[in-house]
Amino acid sequence: MFTFSRDFPTWVWCSLAGNGLLSLTVAMLIVTDYKLPEDPQASATITSTTTNSIESNRPSPLFGAARTELLAIGRNHKWTYEQWVEQLQREAIAASNNRPDRLTVLVGDSLSLWFPSKLLPWDRNWLNQGISGETTAGLLKRLYLFDSTRPETIFVMIGINDLVHGVDDWTILANQRRIIRQLRAVHPGSQIVVQSILPHSGEAATWEGRDRLVQLSNSRIRKINRGLKALADSEGAFFLNLHPLFTDAQGFLRSELSTDGLHLNDKGYQVWSTAIKMYSKIRLEEPE
Repeated sequence: MFTFSRDFPTWVWCSLAGNGLLSLTVAMLIVTDYKLPEDPQASATITSTTTNSIESNRPSPLFGAARTELLAIGRNHKWTYEQWVEQLQREAIAASNNRPDRLTVLVGDSLSLWFPSKLLPWDRNWLNQGISGETTAGLLKRLYLFDSTRPETIFVMIGINDLVHGVDDWTILANQRRIIRQLRAVHPGSQIVVQSILPHSGEAATWEGRDRLVQLSNSRIRKINRGLKALADSEGAFFLNLHPLFTDAQGFLRSELSTDGLHLNDKGYQVWSTAIKMYSKIRLEEPE
C-alpha cells in the first residue's frame, strides 16, 4: 500500500512546503491589493523556498520543446529584431489557425521571451510574444501580430527598457495606456492583465548594461508601478503587482531569483508562474 511518509522522499516534502508558502504569500498579496510603499526599507521581504515542483506540467504545443529549440537558435545566432518579429508572427498565425483552449498571450520584452515553457502554469495554453530589448513604443507597433488569435487573457509586462534608455515617466505611461486601449479595441472579449515592472539589483548587478541600471533608482520603478496600477484601474484592465515578490529588504531584486541583477533564473520564473496561477484563480476566475 502507498504511504506518504514511506514513499515520499524528504525533498518532496520540502518542495511542497516551500511552494505552499509561496502560494499563500502570493494569495495574501493579491487579496489585500498590496500597495508599494514610498520607502524601500518598508518593502515586504518575501522568504520562500522554490524547489522543483512535483506537479506535472503540460506545456502547450505552441510553447513546448520545438519553441525552446527555436529560442536557442535565435539566441545563438543573434537574430535581429525583424527576425524575431517574423518568428512571433508565424507562431501567432499557427495559434489563429488552430486555436487551443484557454489561449493566453504573454507579451513584453526579454523577461517574457525567456520564460521557460516548463514553468508556465499548465492549465493554460501559452503564446509567447516577447522580444529582447523591447520598449513600450516598439510593442505598440507590433501588437497587430496576434490580432486574429482571440486569446482568453493577455499578460503584458513592458517598460524596463524604456527606463534604462532614459524615456520619461509620462511617455511610458502614455504608451502603456495606448497599449491597453489597442488591446481592448482588438480583443474586446479578452482579459488584459498589466504586470508591474520588476526591480533590479543596482550595484550588485552583473548585466552588461549595469552602469545604466545604477543610474535608475528602484524608487522610480515603484513610482511607475503605482502609475500603472492607477492606469489599469481607469482603463478597466487588471493589475498584477509582482514587484513585492522580487524585492529584498532594501528594495532591490533578490539575488537568488536573478541571473545578472536584471533577468530571472528558474527560481525567479517559478515565483512569477505561481503569481500568475494564484492571480488567475483569485482575480480572473472569481464568480460574477
